[in-house]
Amino acid sequence: MTGYHSLDSLAADVVLCRRCPRLVAWREAVAEEKRAAFSDEDYWGKPVPGFGDPEARLLVLGLAPAAHGANRTGRMFTGDRSGDWLFRAMSQAGFANQPTSEHRGDGLELSDAWVTAPVRCAPPDNKPNTEERDNCRPWLHQELDLLADIQVILCLGGYAWTNAHQVLDERGIETPTPRPGFTHGARSGTSGPLILGSYHPSQQNTFTGKLTEEMLRKVFEEARTAIEARG
Repeated sequence: MTGYHSLDSLAADVVLCRRCPRLVAWREAVAEEKRAAFSDEDYWGKPVPGFGDPEARLLVLGLAPAAHGANRTGRMFTGDRSGDWLFRAMSQAGFANQPTSEHRGDGLELSDAWVTAPVRCAPPDNKPNTEERDNCRPWLHQELDLLADIQVILCLGGYAWTNAHQVLDERGIETPTPRPGFTHGARSGTSGPLILGSYHPSQQNTFTGKLTEEMLRKVFEEARTAIEARG
């Protein structure tokens, strides 16, 4: 994999990736079988690139595309309830121009934020294996090469928290030893970006009350405050 001169050229190659046979088979099978509620839609069924503001100072890091969310719509956190929660909180903190994310071309624009994931294909049971994670990691490195202004990484879930630290370590950015444990509101100071933790806005967290809208809103406000403090 070679260096890229733009996020658009990077995205064009991301969507062509077929490096992980299990993920290719799964994402394409889901796109063919579809969910009944979306039976009349054409699923994306390919890897999903990150999106947002190329001059972003905030990186929002999830886990992987949802089978009937981003794997259907082709845009991260778009077309599912996790995205409803995420972009509502981002809009309240001034990182998005609208609180909804239904499909590509719906008018959503991010300001000072970039949304991405360590794994770009929908995995079975939302559980990519270690080889799939490692196969996908170069895409995140390439993204970070082009996102030169990132000052805060907001990790949605423990998987993102672990991957953020590992990626920064690989980039020669000093992270704490021992690594801080993940929880909602966790903070990890590094020699580069500040890492913040939030519970993932998945239904298993939002339906049970483990994550509330107020909790999610506050962590984005914390990200905004940290960015402004760093100038």
